[in-house]
Amino acid sequence: MPIVNRIADFHQDMTAWRHDIHAHPELLYDVHRTAASVADKLRAFGCDEVVTGIGRTGVVGVIKGRKDAAGGRVKTIGLRADMDALPIEELTNVPYKSTVPGKMHACGHDGHTAMLLGATRYLTETRNFAGTAVVIFQPAEEGGGGGRAMVKDGLMERFAIEEVYGMHNYPGTPVGEFFIRPGPMMAAVDKVDIDIEGVGGHAAKPHMTVDPILVGAYIVTQLQAIVARNVDPLESAVVSTCVFQAGHTDNVIPQTAHLKSTVRTLTPAMRDFVERRLHEIVEGTARMHGATARVDYHRNYPVTVNHPDQTAFAAAVAASVVGEARVIDDAPPMMAAEDFSFMLEARPGAFIFVGNGNSADLHHPAYDFNDEIIPIGASYWAKLVETALPA
Repeated sequence: MPIVNRIADFHQDMTAWRHDIHAHPELLYDVHRTAASVADKLRAFGCDEVVTGIGRTGVVGVIKGRKDAAGGRVKTIGLRADMDALPIEELTNVPYKSTVPGKMHACGHDGHTAMLLGATRYLTETRNFAGTAVVIFQPAEEGGGGGRAMVKDGLMERFAIEEVYGMHNYPGTPVGEFFIRPGPMMAAVDKVDIDIEGVGGHAAKPHMTVDPILVGAYIVTQLQAIVARNVDPLESAVVSTCVFQAGHTDNVIPQTAHLKSTVRTLTPAMRDFVERRLHEIVEGTARMHGATARVDYHRNYPVTVNHPDQTAFAAAVAASVVGEARVIDDAPPMMAAEDFSFMLEARPGAFIFVGNGNSADLHHPAYDFNDEIIPIGASYWAKLVETALPA
């Protein structure tokens, strides 16, 4: 089954919605304009119920299909899109370029929202399914844990969601190709703050000090040994130190230094191991040099784990839209993270990627979502509902 004809008919409308969202980016939970626009459209489309404020600023629409003619049990599935942007200054020259300095849709959440809105419009028009489709528009995916907030706010229980599905675009993959895998699809991400305290003093008398910059440099180097020498080469982990702050002038050895790192892992056991090893290295290295170090290790998003049955189903639906040859169902996992992981911890489901073509990479100031894939993604959502909930 190719792109749904009716969805193709309003490709231009979906593109206009996407461009409007792109021009007015909002961060984290402060997506009031976007959420209001989404809610207004859901009401205009004829959703049976529209609820705002789930997970602070999330929006949920309920679409009821036909009753099962045989009187059998029908189920409810959830479809999720994210709405928030990133704190990046846009470097494109598109007519719908961000109008907000320092903010832009650099990850395609504007396109994700437009695709799910398009599918919602189609599903409310046709109702060619038996059961209930719940469309979920989530805030704060980019580091704010909006998926966790919506789950904690009772999303799954309130709307009786039994399965949940997510989708993300992916640059560098041909337009319309899908890829997915069962099991770990994306990594857990943890945040690490390291505070080092030494003994400050005159740069001409280093022997009278305990230099926290030197200690920090050793820590940065030694942390790389976790992956290089402690992790099985056939397993995956990432430890990256991305911030090193210390000192204010060239003739003073400072008293303190501050490091920020990210840790990415694909299994709970590896996550536990890297956390323990990081503490040992940081605290031991500082002690060896006569300094002290405090580690604040914050577990953030868990591993995004696709459930096997739902993954096979999602791949089959994608194949019905673009053909089997354009669906990869055994893609390698990636070390980026997703807070859709919280929804997959709450309910079985699957997270799939759709190719964005030859665009700039995600989180790049020159990135732009490819409008060509909007009807492809919307058709995937529509066919997923109609296939999962046959009338």
